[in-house]
Amino acid sequence: MIPRYSRPAMAAIWTNDNRFRIMLRIEALAAEAMEAQGTIPAGTTAAIRARGGFDAERIDAIEREIKHDTLAFLTSVAEHVGPEARFLHQGMTSSDVLDTAFAVQLVEAADLLIQGVERVMAALETRAREHARTLCVGRSHGVHAEPTTFGLKLAGHYAEFRRDRDRLRTARAEVATCAISGAVGTYATVDPAVEKHVAAALGLAVETVSTQVIPRDRHAAYFAALAVTAAGIERLATEIRHLQRTEVREAEEPFTPGQKGSSAMPHKRNPVLSENLTGLARLVRGTVVPALENVALWHERDISHSSVERVIAPDATTALDFALDRAAKLIEGLVVHPETMRANLDRLGGLVFSQRVLLALTQAGISREDAYAAVQRHAMATWREGGSFRDRIAGDAALMSRLGPGALDALFDLVPFTRHVDTVFRRVFGA
Repeated sequence: MIPRYSRPAMAAIWTNDNRFRIMLRIEALAAEAMEAQGTIPAGTTAAIRARGGFDAERIDAIEREIKHDTLAFLTSVAEHVGPEARFLHQGMTSSDVLDTAFAVQLVEAADLLIQGVERVMAALETRAREHARTLCVGRSHGVHAEPTTFGLKLAGHYAEFRRDRDRLRTARAEVATCAISGAVGTYATVDPAVEKHVAAALGLAVETVSTQVIPRDRHAAYFAALAVTAAGIERLATEIRHLQRTEVREAEEPFTPGQKGSSAMPHKRNPVLSENLTGLARLVRGTVVPALENVALWHERDISHSSVERVIAPDATTALDFALDRAAKLIEGLVVHPETMRANLDRLGGLVFSQRVLLALTQAGISREDAYAAVQRHAMATWREGGSFRDRIAGDAALMSRLGPGALDALFDLVPFTRHVDTVFRRVFGA
C-alpha cells in the first residue's frame, strides 16, 4: 500500500523484517520441540536464539541467485548461527514456515482492524445518543418518507459495525492456524508434536489437514470479512455525502482552519473524506475475488496463491485500517444541523404524515382503497402546488366527518416518531 493510505502500526506488520522475525521464531520453536524429542542435539535452540539473525538485503541478494525465498532466508540465518544451523528446518518444508508466518501476520492485522471498528462504534454511539431525538426526515428512494431521528440513523450504522466486528473476530479465529507437517502434509519427517508446540507458542490452532499448505478457504473468509466491513464504511460515507449536498445540508464533514475545498471556487466545502472512504472501500472489496480464486490449488500444493497474497494482504488490511481511522474521525467531528433537518422535514407541507391520516381513515370505517385515494389526492395537490397538507385534509368535509374534531392535532404530531427511540437504543446499546 502506498504511504498516503498507510498507518505505521499496520504497515510495520507487512515489512520484510517483521516477516523474517516471525519466520525465525517459528524455526526456533520447531527446533525447541525437536530438541526436546532428541531429534536434534541439545543446545541447538540456544544457539539459534543467541546468534540467530538475518540480513534482509542479503536475503534478497541470495534469492536473486537461487530463485527460492525460503532457502535464501535459511542461508542468511545460517550465516549468523554457525554450525548449529544445519539442524534448522529439519523435516520441514517451505510452506510450514511461510503459511504459519502469514497466519501470524493476518492475526496481528485483524487485531488492529478490530480495534479500528471499535473506535468507529464508540464514535457512532456518542453521536447517536447526542442526537437520539433530533428529528429529521427519513427517505426511501431518496424521496421524503416519514420522520425519523438522526440518532436512529447512527444507531443503525453502529449495529452494522458491531456485526462487522463479530465477523472480523470469526475470521481472525479461522485464519489463526499453524501447519508444520512437512512435504505434502504427511508428517513423515516431522512429528505432529512439533506443530503442536509451535502453534501453542504462537497462539494458533493446529490445521486439521494441511496438505502441505493451509487451505485457502480460511483466507477467503478473512478477505470477505474485510470487504463486508469496507462496505459498511461505504454505506456510512454515502449517507454523509448525501446529507452534505447543498440542497440538503443536514450534516457535513468537519472543515478545519486553513482547509480549502477547491482550487477555483473559494466557497466550496466538499465531502472529500467520505468520497475517499468510498474509493478505499472499492479497493478492499476488490480483493475478495482473487482470494476466492486462491482456494482451488493443484493437488497438495502450488504457489499460484502466493503472488496474489503478497499484494492483497498488505493492501486490503492497510487500506481498511486507514479507512476505519478516517471514518472514526469523521463521525467524531461531524457537523450536524438540527435546524436544517427540521426545515427539510417541514418542506413538503406535512406530507410526511400521510400514512397516519390513511390509517386513521381506515380505522374510522373507510375502505383502505377509498382512504388511500382520498389521501393521495390531497397529497399530490400539495406536492404540485405547495401549501399545507393538513389544511387540505381539514377542508375536506367528507374526511373530517369521519375523523372528528380535534383529530388532526394527534395525526400531525411528531411525538409518535420518537416514542420508541429508547426501545431501539436498548436493543442496540444495552441498558
